[in-house]
This record gives sequence, C-alpha cells and structure tokens, in this order.
Amino acid sequence: MAKKLFKKWTPHPGKLLEKPGLARIAHWVQEPNLWHLNRSSVAKAFFIGPFWAAMPMPWQMLVAAISAIGLKANLTLSILLVWISNPITMGPIWYFNYWLGSVLLGEAAKENLAFEMSWAWIGHTFVAIWQPLMLGSLVVGVSAGTLGYLLVQLGWQLQVRLSWRSRQRRREEQTGYKKPRG
Repeated sequence: MAKKLFKKWTPHPGKLLEKPGLARIAHWVQEPNLWHLNRSSVAKAFFIGPFWAAMPMPWQMLVAAISAIGLKANLTLSILLVWISNPITMGPIWYFNYWLGSVLLGEAAKENLAFEMSWAWIGHTFVAIWQPLMLGSLVVGVSAGTLGYLLVQLGWQLQVRLSWRSRQRRREEQTGYKKPRG
C-alpha cells in the first residue's frame, strides 16, 4: 500500500530530467536504484535521511542527495527523510544532540542556550558548544540511521515471508494439496 502510494507521488526520472536546470546532472542520476523501491535502496535511504537530519548544518538535502547518489540509495526517500529535522523539530533535536555529546564528554551541559541567527552568536556561543554538539549529532545520526536501516531490512523480510505464507495458503486451498513441512 505505502509502496504504491509513494510510487504514485514520486516523479518519473525521465520527466524530471527534462527540466532545464536538471539536464546538467542527468548523467549522475541514471542509476536505477536511485528511483526504484527495492529493499537495498530503501534501507540505504533510511540510513542516509536520519543520519543527515541529525547533523547541525545547512544544505542537509543536498548532502543527502549526494550521499544517495554515491551509495545508490533511493534519492527521493533520502531527501524526504532529511525533513525529520525541520524548523519545528530542529531545536529540540540539536539540543538533545548537544546534551548527549556533553554527557559523553563528561561536561556539564549549558542550561540557557538561546539560539540566535547572527555572526556574534556563532562567534561566541557556537564556538563553546561545537564539540559536544558534533559528537552528539554523530552518535544520534549513526544510531538513527542504523535503526532505520535495520527496521527496513527486518520489515521487508517479514513482509516477504508473510506474503509467501499467504500465497502458499491460497494455493493449498485451491488445490487441496498440503505441502509436507519438514
């Protein structure tokens, strides 16, 4: 069900590459796994998206797209999953990453961290918190990505097994023959 819905909403690569600005990158995105929904490409996308979503950096979608192309993961899902980190969730995610990094480094986390989009804030506050923030982001990114990858692998295998059992039951009902189990 979800696969059919996703395929319906995903742009066709041929039509996408007809757009004027995208013709220059056409040779990079010809790999079929970038567009197909198979276990390998989807599992890789579920690693890439959450990994880059945890990183406190600009251009997460671009880096996720480059990673998807390099690792032959589903491009659309990789970019879509980066939006786990969005303007609403970004602050809590990054604060948790900072807190975790502080714990791992054995430092006390600063309590009153007010984010401000200015060079002064970057020069003063970010310089003081970047190490725990980056360590926590790396740990959370690898953990979330690995969890996503494993859940897709296990879920896909479970779905295939259930589908095979269902087909076998239907076949047994139609033919009346039960395959001996052994």
